[in-house]
Amino acid sequence: MSASETLALPPAAASAPARRRARLAGVSGEFWRYLAASVVALGVDFGLLWWLTERAGLHYLSSAAISYSTGCLLHYVISVTLVFRQRRLASGWAEFASFFAIGLVGLAANQLVLKAAVDLLGVGYLLGKIAATGASFVLTFLARRAMLFTAGGVQA
Repeated sequence: MSASETLALPPAAASAPARRRARLAGVSGEFWRYLAASVVALGVDFGLLWWLTERAGLHYLSSAAISYSTGCLLHYVISVTLVFRQRRLASGWAEFASFFAIGLVGLAANQLVLKAAVDLLGVGYLLGKIAATGASFVLTFLARRAMLFTAGGVQA
């Protein structure tokens, strides 16, 4: 037996750090793909928010609810096709309902931050939307990743 063979770690011990690195790389890749999907959905959200408020004459909070929900639907389609590789739920309808339910929590955060920014701080609704977006982005990514797109279900 050579000296290198006697000092080698057992396969399970040697692969544990590699498994952690691979898992971290997977989460990091998902995060960046989720961010890109969010940018696309956010573009739709912002554009529709502006159009509904300025052109259609809706109140900014009504416009925000409609535009956020539209962006959420687009985000779901992108997320299940391009972002997440692991799926916890086998049923597409259950997954969509859960995704949208988490989106409703994000919508609540979005509406609260937007209302506070506009009504309490006196900033414009589009500027307030930027702060609201940050709050809802972090909240929904963490919730969706933990509840929907982790190992333990089906492979995408």
